[in-house]
Amino acid sequence: MSSTNISPTERKPKLLIVDDDESLLRLMSIRLSSEGFNVTSVDSGTQAIRLLFHTPFDVVLSDLRMPGMDGLSLFDEILHQHPDLPVIIMTAHGSIKDAVAATQRGVFSFLTKPVNHDELRKTLFQAVAQTGSNELGDWSADIITRAPDMIRLLKQAEQIAPKNVSVLITGASGTGKELLAKAIHKASDRKDKPFVAINCGAMPENLLESELFGHAKGAFTGAVQANIGLFREANGGTLFLDEIGDMPVSLQVKLLRALQERSIRPVGSATSIDVDVRIVSATHNNLKEAMEEQRFREDLFYRLNVVELELPSLKERFEDIPLLADHLLKLSAKKHGINVRKFANDAMNLLTKAKWPGNVRQLVNVVERCVALTTSKIIPASLVEQALSQETQYWPTLTEARDSFEYKYLCRLLQLTDGNVTKASELAGRNRTDMHKLMKKHGLDAAEFRIAN
Repeated sequence: MSSTNISPTERKPKLLIVDDDESLLRLMSIRLSSEGFNVTSVDSGTQAIRLLFHTPFDVVLSDLRMPGMDGLSLFDEILHQHPDLPVIIMTAHGSIKDAVAATQRGVFSFLTKPVNHDELRKTLFQAVAQTGSNELGDWSADIITRAPDMIRLLKQAEQIAPKNVSVLITGASGTGKELLAKAIHKASDRKDKPFVAINCGAMPENLLESELFGHAKGAFTGAVQANIGLFREANGGTLFLDEIGDMPVSLQVKLLRALQERSIRPVGSATSIDVDVRIVSATHNNLKEAMEEQRFREDLFYRLNVVELELPSLKERFEDIPLLADHLLKLSAKKHGINVRKFANDAMNLLTKAKWPGNVRQLVNVVERCVALTTSKIIPASLVEQALSQETQYWPTLTEARDSFEYKYLCRLLQLTDGNVTKASELAGRNRTDMHKLMKKHGLDAAEFRIAN
């Protein structure tokens, strides 16, 4: 037996075989299972896509010519949905031209039938070595997931964590951007140094500058003592800049200079101080739109966005809702000393079907409310329904509250002025350019308000 077989103590790589030839499918499944692969087999590309939607695999082995969806069409769909998943294609109709075309499109390997088994085994192990395992280390223990999209994201995070590159985490509010930032820090070589976080949209510009870079004693009124600032506090570790899209443009210039020169100058000081920090930033805003509107510097964007990780919404990782709900229930029950074991089945169905505009943060609040109000060991659907219907179920962040107010204000203003942007600008005390930027930010069209009235 080949020395490349899986040892009994190792995790078996998960292999998906796709072929419409049932006898060949059965034979390959038996042989590859005996060599240490955890094999799942299906006889069509459509079945494979359906399976990949909820089950993670390490590698896919597919026939080229199949009824309906052929091997290359299956590969294209996998490339779109699971870009890091290697695909090996087999065909009895192989040619050099086909192989070149397939590998240029990103197919991991192209094998001609009848497949040489030693060559197949070697290629499969090479593909598995490229992807690694779906099992993640302790660094990600705080992130509860089984969703394929999240697992791929965490594997990408693990891959870039040891590299000293800046990371931009995007996604809607409440998706867990700070939690992912902490996980990246734990997986990096800086894990024994500080992790320091700040919300760039939660404080005025002058205070934010002092918080980031520090200030000298007497630098401004009230500065009765020096402050080292968060850059120096995070020295050797990671500085997490949350809601970076809300940072004032004038301060963006100073941040860019600090990142380029790897040094900071405290407010009121004439001396620069060298710092060694890894920057992880996050935003729920579209920074490319902000750059077009000159609200965010392009040079800073490319300095921060060496690697971008986009967190899916809770609704996009719906298979995680039961996992998260049970986990949060146990934490809340222990925290409050309440004897509650689980959600009733119909209660869990309600949680799974909810829209979750506030994402994981909102789920936390709903579970907390249910645990606090339950009078039984099993939380009933009626209590979940009550929690979901309460407007106070989810407390927004300052940025979310501000955006919500801004949107409602603009809608009422445009209704009041019959969609006349000039009149709306005058009432708001803003110029027309600013008004158009705000309307674009919130996806508002003045014509719709004219039609409505």
